[in-house]
Amino acid sequence: MAGVLGRLPSRAIQVSSKGHFVSFPGAIRLQRTATPLNSNLVYQQFFSSNAAAALKNASTGKKMLLASLGAIGTGGLLLLVGLEKSVKAGELELHPPHFGWNHSGTFQTLDHTSIRRGYEVYKQVCAACHSMRFIAYRNLVGVSHTEEEAKAEAEEVQVTDGPDDQGNMFQRPGKLSDYFPSPYANEEAARAANNGAYPPDLSYIIAARHGGEDYVFALLTGYCDAPAGVVLREGQHFNPYFPGGAISMAQALYNEALEYEDGTPATASQLTKDICTFLKWASEPEHDTRKQMALKALMMFSLLTAITYYWKRHKWSVLKTRKIAFKPTSKKQA
Repeated sequence: MAGVLGRLPSRAIQVSSKGHFVSFPGAIRLQRTATPLNSNLVYQQFFSSNAAAALKNASTGKKMLLASLGAIGTGGLLLLVGLEKSVKAGELELHPPHFGWNHSGTFQTLDHTSIRRGYEVYKQVCAACHSMRFIAYRNLVGVSHTEEEAKAEAEEVQVTDGPDDQGNMFQRPGKLSDYFPSPYANEEAARAANNGAYPPDLSYIIAARHGGEDYVFALLTGYCDAPAGVVLREGQHFNPYFPGGAISMAQALYNEALEYEDGTPATASQLTKDICTFLKWASEPEHDTRKQMALKALMMFSLLTAITYYWKRHKWSVLKTRKIAFKPTSKKQA
């Protein structure tokens, strides 16, 4: 402590008859205690007080100069960070916006008529390249089709089954227990038919992609001409929402690409909205049930909370309102 005080200016030290303390210009005062003073803390408080006093006594011009230098330094730093993370034409990628889906609310369910139309879009357009090998025809029952309609849909496809009594495989009409057929026999055949690109399975594509249905909608409707500097190979197309921009899948949904059974106008946006809703249901078939259970649980726990609160007040009211009084007994009574 003596070494610390020896290095400080004499005007910064004051000695009181009631005790020893170190006083700096300003409102800082260190009282002597049993804990030894830290020399670094003493220097920090001394020089910070001097800096504050100097800034307070500085003229308006100097303050403006310091503020300008700080703003220029901050702007230069932000400019360097921006140039370091500059966007190149080969790295162009857009993030999908958030769309107002019917099922986005806390207790909103999927549009089941849209699920049915989305199945039509998948059946007539998407099934030519993409599989849904984790979805069976029985999953459609009670969601978008009746049992008879789902059976009719399954019977339209031929399924390889067997072996029979002679050990041969045979073809039979589909049943409710059968899964959606794959357009290709294996992955190699799929790549050979699509210039080396493998069409992904769509059973859980919404859950497997960042952005979910927003990403799929933006991808299916985001095809455009490639900007200058982007080189595409043969068979590739430009889509800014796809990582890298170059995608092997051509735009598949156009206005009037198919006709809906219910007569809904088949615009490109309507087709895309319906197929995204259908794929959302395929990825989360428990979506509606989960929200129904959450609503029931909320109602039940709200009632139980009210009952519990009333029961707590009823049981604790006697203890919380009681008064404890001490009445000493006199010697005569004793």
